[in-house]
Amino acid sequence: MAVDRVLANLDLNLLVTLDALLRERNVTRTAEGLGVSQPAVSGALGRLRRHFGDQLLVRVGNRYDLTPLASRVATLTGPALAGVRRVFDSTAAFDPSGLDREFTIVSSDYAATVLGPLIARRVAALAPGARLRFQQTTPYAVDHAADTLRSADGLLIPHGFVSGLPYLDLYTDRWVCIVSEDHPEVGDALTMDQLADLPWVVIFDRPTAFAPASRQLRMLGIEARVDLVVDGFAQMPFLVAGSRRVALLQERLARLLAPVARIRVLECPFEVIPLAEAFWFNPMYRNDPAHMWLRDILSAAAAELRG
Repeated sequence: MAVDRVLANLDLNLLVTLDALLRERNVTRTAEGLGVSQPAVSGALGRLRRHFGDQLLVRVGNRYDLTPLASRVATLTGPALAGVRRVFDSTAAFDPSGLDREFTIVSSDYAATVLGPLIARRVAALAPGARLRFQQTTPYAVDHAADTLRSADGLLIPHGFVSGLPYLDLYTDRWVCIVSEDHPEVGDALTMDQLADLPWVVIFDRPTAFAPASRQLRMLGIEARVDLVVDGFAQMPFLVAGSRRVALLQERLARLLAPVARIRVLECPFEVIPLAEAFWFNPMYRNDPAHMWLRDILSAAAAELRG
């Protein structure tokens, strides 16, 4: 009964604000994200501080850090919100046509381009009230996947970068080399000597890089001449076009953009491990009816892409 009295005196909106505050660590950004006024968030923070008997957020220089208590609470807010959502989303039989929910998928521009339209078409047809948000991934989001998935429904990324989380296998793709359509030095095939000599366009150029160009070449004793570093795959064909540059790109994306960017798609003169794209998600969503439906949508979209 004591627990019931505590819950009866709590506003569930505070849980939403608490989760956002602990993620953003900033009152202004929290207010913008929730679509409420800054004074409203400041007032909620005051109520939360009184409830916990703790400052939760403390200023350190120009930023706010979490107190030890807030760090522990931050691991609980995501699962708690998911549980509340499951309670109020529950029906005798799940019906996506009445779904009013936004799904956030953290994805590279590659996956959003080749798979995103197939997902969006199915969601629009079966759940017109649902919304999709494709959020561009970053090396930080991948390095901290468990934390990323506290506030997202899933992460679209190949195997090899994330472990210890449930996933749904979707499809495979090959890596190919791309050069300008009118490249003056490259014929019908690339050679290893050309890969060592030509300037490269690479993505991120750091360990958490989804294109293994530099890493693969180093293993073969070649140090790539990096000319351009970008943070998205879709830019690469247009930065290769009309230049001496070369890049490594997923075959599905390369062939989709080749006619527009005026590039040629060539086989790599060395063996590159194919990528196996998967959808990684928080274990708390394993039995969530709406999330299970979303995973079915991704499976169907991937099957169409494979076909």
